Amino acid sequence: MAIAASRRNAWLRLDDAALMKQCREERYRASGPGGQRRNKVETAARLHHSPSGQVAHAEESRSLQENRTRALRRLRERIALELRSPFDLASPKLAPEFLAQRGPKGALAVNRRNPAYPLVVATALDALTAAEGSYAKAARALGLTTSQLLRLLRSDPHVWRAVEAGRQR
Repeated sequence: MAIAASRRNAWLRLDDAALMKQCREERYRASGPGGQRRNKVETAARLHHSPSGQVAHAEESRSLQENRTRALRRLRERIALELRSPFDLASPKLAPEFLAQRGPKGALAVNRRNPAYPLVVATALDALTAAEGSYAKAARALGLTTSQLLRLLRSDPHVWRAVEAGRQR
């Protein structure tokens, strides 16, 4: 789904409270293993982000707050993976969060716990989409080597699945 980068990036930059205000939350009782306490209270959380149309849920914990936090993290990931925006390979406008993750020699250093991670991944996927699946062209536009880009994309199974799905289209 194509969307303006400014809108998607603004959603990814929101703190948890502001992003939560844009969501409709459903609480429900999760089924499955867990013994006597599993189905007593509604601790599972499903978030519907109305502006983007994305949905994320979490039900692993018996704590509603923990599940809500996980669902928010998954919602950010989903927005980054699903929503593409136009990317100019010739003169890219890279997000400041992306540039901040580059080391002194230009290598990209970011892990999944970093708050900028969804924005970095979204930018990389936008470049790859604009490059029509060419890792070399996308990496060049991002100021990375092909191996650095591939290392980022392969470091997270969800991201790599999105890459593979995009190549099959």
